[in-house]
Amino acid sequence: MPEMDTESVVEFLGCVPLLQRLPSSSLKKIAEVVTVKHHDCGEYVLREGETGDGIYFIWEGEAEVSGSVNAEEQTRPEFQLKKFDYFGHGTAAGDQQADIIALSKLTCLVLPHKYSSLLQPRSIWSIDQGFETCAVVEHILHLDPIEVNIFRGITLPDAPKFGKVFGGQLVGQAMAAASKTVDCLKLVHSIHAYFLLVGDVDMPILYEVQRLRDGNSFATRRVDAIQKGNLIFTLVASFQKEEKGFEHQEITIPSVPAPDKLLSMEELRERRLTDPRLPRSYRNKVATANFVPWPIEIRFCEPNTSTNQTKSPPSLRYWFRARGNLSDDQALHRCVAAYASDLIFLTVSLNPHRGRGLKATSISLDHSMWFHRSFRADDWILFVMTSPTAYNARGFCMGEMFNRKGEIVITLTQEGLIRKAKTQSPGVASKL
Repeated sequence: MPEMDTESVVEFLGCVPLLQRLPSSSLKKIAEVVTVKHHDCGEYVLREGETGDGIYFIWEGEAEVSGSVNAEEQTRPEFQLKKFDYFGHGTAAGDQQADIIALSKLTCLVLPHKYSSLLQPRSIWSIDQGFETCAVVEHILHLDPIEVNIFRGITLPDAPKFGKVFGGQLVGQAMAAASKTVDCLKLVHSIHAYFLLVGDVDMPILYEVQRLRDGNSFATRRVDAIQKGNLIFTLVASFQKEEKGFEHQEITIPSVPAPDKLLSMEELRERRLTDPRLPRSYRNKVATANFVPWPIEIRFCEPNTSTNQTKSPPSLRYWFRARGNLSDDQALHRCVAAYASDLIFLTVSLNPHRGRGLKATSISLDHSMWFHRSFRADDWILFVMTSPTAYNARGFCMGEMFNRKGEIVITLTQEGLIRKAKTQSPGVASKL
């Protein structure tokens, strides 16, 4: 393609609504196989009944739809085609339903019929990898595109639930929905989310995306998660095209053991079953609890014999990574980190208040993240968290995530409701 460089084509294709839901790898392959066609003003691009060469994407210029509509309606805006609009058929079996005529000098990128399979990937994250072989968390974060700005997510049977839709699932799926409405060269750099209602694990979740702004360098999206007609969660995300700029990092990664020197949660659980320093009642509870491995592997930097009724400082450090290998889409890796960030974060604010017999409840209220650098979520990431304050039944937590090179990749905060669990009053015995 002598006239256009591949990166410009990828960026252009990423602005076509039909293509934004595709994996970034699909767009890169489409950019390699599209052909360029030029048309003069007044020239027929396609005639009604013709098969055409594939799907046409308008790179520059304008065209109009003519031939199958009332002549008086042809000047209506919906029959005018401009940059980022598309027409034609993805397979040779389809015939053009109307004439397409150039209104000016017109340049189109054409995806030939033989590459139409690129428009039908196995998931929004991968062209060819199916759910049976992908990482569980990648499957959890897959969404079904319903309309251009509407996606549907579900809670998988083997996904963490905690009696309701897991907050990290809402954050990760909403981020996925937002990322599939921007061009793939723009990556999320910040999110701000609010948890409004408890989600039902047995119901699909609709994610509706509002395109608040599209600029050359930045784009902004709002995502509403809806169940049974009710808004249960909302998120605002900002995306930026990567560019060179000033760099510094004042914060340093803490000195902690390497993840391969630490025990997994499964190994810690097995040790706790036979640890005589732990109360027998606690060990019995652990032994009889239904244990379902999380799709995120976690290794605590300071494993101890504390229980959920042992007072401890409001801080925690652990390594985490996705179980299994993730597809290469950087948007997916950021969604996975967001998913993992809500697993234990808020409970740190309860640590100084724990005690024997205490039963507490915690619910996330809001969640904010700033993504500083690209990373892989299937490689080890150190999560350092602390809770500087709790007041008025709200715990506040702050955290940083570092890659193994010591670079800070994410800064995040969360506030949540933390309360003593209400005790059920014994029923009044009948006198009859």
